[in-house]
Amino acid sequence: MGISPAREMALEVLLRVEREAAFAADLLHARLRSPVRREDAALATELVYGVLRWQRLLDVLLARHLPRPPEALDVPVRLALRLGAYQLRFLNRIPAHAAVNESVEWTKRAGVRSAAALVNAVLRRMAEEADRPAETLLPANLSGIERLAVLHSHPTWLVQRWLAAFGPARTEALLQANNMAAPLACAVHPPNNPETIAEELRREGLEVAPGRWLQRALLLRGGSPTQTLPFRTGRISLQDEASQMVPLLLAVEPGARVLDLCAAPGGKTVALARTAAAGAFLVAADRYEHRLHVLRQQLVRTGTGGVALVLLDATAPLPWKPCFSRILLDAPCSGTGTLARNPEIRWRLRPRDLDELHARQVALLRNALATLVPGGRLVYSTCSLEPEENEQVVAEVLAGLPHARLVEPTRMAAALSPHLRAGGRPEALLAPAAEVAALAAPRLATGGVFRTFPPEHGTDGFFAVAIELTESH
Repeated sequence: MGISPAREMALEVLLRVEREAAFAADLLHARLRSPVRREDAALATELVYGVLRWQRLLDVLLARHLPRPPEALDVPVRLALRLGAYQLRFLNRIPAHAAVNESVEWTKRAGVRSAAALVNAVLRRMAEEADRPAETLLPANLSGIERLAVLHSHPTWLVQRWLAAFGPARTEALLQANNMAAPLACAVHPPNNPETIAEELRREGLEVAPGRWLQRALLLRGGSPTQTLPFRTGRISLQDEASQMVPLLLAVEPGARVLDLCAAPGGKTVALARTAAAGAFLVAADRYEHRLHVLRQQLVRTGTGGVALVLLDATAPLPWKPCFSRILLDAPCSGTGTLARNPEIRWRLRPRDLDELHARQVALLRNALATLVPGGRLVYSTCSLEPEENEQVVAEVLAGLPHARLVEPTRMAAALSPHLRAGGRPEALLAPAAEVAALAAPRLATGGVFRTFPPEHGTDGFFAVAIELTESH
């Protein structure tokens, strides 16, 4: 018996995610460049993301029928079981025999023929109980928080900290949002007309809707957006709407000298270059050569010029005196605001990682501010929901800079408003810094905070502040 192309593709991707700590999105994007039937591409994508999102719940349910924990099994066996279990529990349209038999066949092909009988027996038992609610199958000794974490397939430590930060209702909404397909948004680059681009994409088989927030954003479903003519000719880029909004907070003026630190993969760099006022000069920097190569490809694909690329480690002092009037620091972070899009992050992240990221982010922000001219503006952003990476970084750095202040919500709103859709309220994206404990000091409390929360804004979870240096320092 053979294995369908979709399941074979899904298992190959999952194997590399497990063994190489690669990201599923990158692997799927590379794999789907070659000709693949649309139905196979859609099913493979659903299987990969479904298994990664529901990994913990699947393992707990599988453990009921295994002689040892799933993590003790050979990787191909564990993945075959997860893939079969995901189809049996979540994809009613797939016949049970197909889910079971192809997982067994994969186990044989992967060189673990001795485990084929185990996979067959366990998945047949899973098929028998597929209609029973998952909560009735969990171990009776799970605590309330652990039960919530297992049912929504998240690490317990992450759920625990979110409950403390957001409360039960918002946390459960976040857990649910993280297990749904993330909205796929694209930015339509000037001077292209979004409505014209939308019609082109529809003709190529995609479902297209206007962005929730931005005039130049479109929401896409179905098909392969990266294979479309608008993408290949550089008129659109795939970028979450919250990510598109962050560069707008810089409010780049004519003649500005702009620095984009940690710039790869380049979506924000392209946005800055395309929307910057006349005469602006843009430097984009990143730490790794391979990431600069990705950024360079993005600039070439979109036909974006006027950007100087620099290879540097911004955790060390930068090679410039104060000379930039605008700086974007989209700092490397845990990515906890993107778990719907990058579900593997939840299984890799550890509590100690937040402390290490905090230290790196503090160094990045200090070094970046050292190159900002008086009267200039720096936007610090992350796609993290964690205070250690957001307000605590800002508070620690600005405590030693009495001449720095946070830009007020009204001026942040003024930077966003021209780009929002009719009826879009920037106030829904902004909060007073005074409401954020770490930023409640008198010198910072008048500032504003840009924050998006996936279940409430329909975007990735982002944090951003705009920092200005007073002219007098």
